[in-house]
Amino acid sequence: MRQYRLIKGLKIILFVLVAAVVLGFVVKGLWNALMPDLFGWHVITFWQAIGLLLLSKLLFGGFHRHGGGGRNHWRQRMKERWEHMSPEERERFRKGMRCGRGPWTSPTESPAEPQI
Repeated sequence: MRQYRLIKGLKIILFVLVAAVVLGFVVKGLWNALMPDLFGWHVITFWQAIGLLLLSKLLFGGFHRHGGGGRNHWRQRMKERWEHMSPEERERFRKGMRCGRGPWTSPTESPAEPQI
C-alpha cells in the first residue's frame, strides 16, 4: 500500500511538472506573439511566463481543489431546504424563479416540481 502511494505521488509530481512546462511555453509563445505587436511590451522568457502563470493563479484562481464537490454540496443543501419548505413556500419560490411561468408552460399552467 505504501509503495502504491509513493508511485501515485511521483506520477502526480511528474504530471504537474510536465503541465507547468507545457503551460509555460504556451504562455511565453502567446505573450511574445501578441503583446509586443499589440501594446509594444517586451518579450518574456520561459521563467517569466512561469511567474506570470503563478501570479495569475494566485490573483484569479487560488490553489484549491476543483473536484466538483462544491456543486454537489450546493445541490444537497438546496434539496434539504426544499424538503423543509411548506407547499405555499415552494409555490412562492417557483413563481419567484420563473416569474410565474416555466420555460415550456403557458402562464396559466402550474410549473412542475423541479428535479433536485
